[in-house]
Amino acid sequence: MKKEKLRMILKSQGQKYSEALNIDVSRGENEIFKWFLASLLFGAPISETLAIRTYRCFEKYGLLTPEKMLKAGWDSLVAILDEGGYTRYDYKTADKIMTVMKNLVAAYSGRLESIHFQASDPSDLEEKLKGLGKGIGDVTVNVFLRELRGVWAKARPRPTGLEILAAEELGILKRGVSAEEARQILEAFWKENHVSGYSFINFETALLRIGKKLRKKRERKDHSSN
Repeated sequence: MKKEKLRMILKSQGQKYSEALNIDVSRGENEIFKWFLASLLFGAPISETLAIRTYRCFEKYGLLTPEKMLKAGWDSLVAILDEGGYTRYDYKTADKIMTVMKNLVAAYSGRLESIHFQASDPSDLEEKLKGLGKGIGDVTVNVFLRELRGVWAKARPRPTGLEILAAEELGILKRGVSAEEARQILEAFWKENHVSGYSFINFETALLRIGKKLRKKRERKDHSSN
């Protein structure tokens, strides 16, 4: 891939989700929690636009700490999710958020940085995050940890299937590699082809967005052929 093409991809698709929300994870726990909340929303099967709108609703009502969320209660979370456009997933998502916040407070005094401190390595960090609740799966963990690269030493998530799909389409990866192999190849590719003004996080984010578009295109094609 020519560097100019990579630059164009990064410019059009590489903006970090946290930047779109004016969240700066390098500033510590409060900002990291905001990003964690946003990651719970981005990890659901809804559009990026709806996830951003719903996060803005939590921001509007000042529910940006686990304690405030628990105090507000389930009914308030459902109302906020509905306002953001989560109507199909409001009850399920409210259940997930309440469970995660309860476990975060009970096990880690409400501090995400404690999870990172206690984790023995990147894999253990991912497992501890998943342990906060059944609603936190590989996608949510990847979304969350991807933008903590360089902030948390143990944040080194493997690429999702969507990122791998995009990298295959762009000719960066061969088909059939494992997620761990894909991570190593993508990191090596970026090291060799990095573009000034952008980071590996921007590259991963661009791949994710491209992968989502490719999936939708294939789903439409499959639907039209049936």
